[in-house]
Amino acid sequence: MLERRVNLDGRAATADVPRISVGGLRMAALDLEATADFMIEATDPRHRIGRPLYLTSANGEVLARCSTEPQTERLFRAADLINADGQPLVTVSKLQSWFPLPERVATTDLFHVVARKAEAAGRTFYMFGASEAENTAAVENVRSLYPNLKIVGYSHGYLRGDALRAKVEEINALAPDYLWIALGVPNEQAFVEEYAPQLTNVGVIKTSGGLFNFLSGSRSRAPQWMQKIGLEWVWRTWLEPRRLFWRYLTTNPRALYLLFSRNRPFNR
Repeated sequence: MLERRVNLDGRAATADVPRISVGGLRMAALDLEATADFMIEATDPRHRIGRPLYLTSANGEVLARCSTEPQTERLFRAADLINADGQPLVTVSKLQSWFPLPERVATTDLFHVVARKAEAAGRTFYMFGASEAENTAAVENVRSLYPNLKIVGYSHGYLRGDALRAKVEEINALAPDYLWIALGVPNEQAFVEEYAPQLTNVGVIKTSGGLFNFLSGSRSRAPQWMQKIGLEWVWRTWLEPRRLFWRYLTTNPRALYLLFSRNRPFNR
């Protein structure tokens, strides 16, 4: 396991994590198991840094948006660690780099690996985001899958103003080791920027996109063969054509261009 030197700026906490630049963003060159181990180690009381570590994920859509939306790019570059949640990113890195990404780290897979480890280690979860029905169903299913996992709280993500500020105070008082936040890009990243300074008792914030929809059972993953060859977006478009067809039509070509023009090894 990597030895980490932790200080209050948080950067030394991830300084020894190998990285590669993919499509213009610095990605952690860690596999699924190593990422989960990193998250467990980061919540060890000896490694707390006085603020939550901010972990997020990027796929082709994120690369495309970061290249055209300066605000979104800034929010992603502020992350302590970015995982590659897209098989094309992994495939292209293996074609172009002597130091490629080892595998895709999908948040929908990472959640379960971390949950098993957290259950054994006594770590705690807070699940924030999605609609009230989706959030409740996701929590119920997680509790069924991991009966010894400590979920100290949960809430839907449709809060604004004073209600949201009160919820942030509540989350901090509960002091979860992991805050899984599912508000979609770039809302969840903007949430981290605004509220992380107030969440000093939280160990790790992991942005989660549509994670709770999969945990609730309202959405299904693509078959494994489609995931392995980078076609999960096709499956998702087939399930939600009105919402996703135009998005992928406009972002996929740009993402491919970025993947083949902005990849290089990165040591830090």
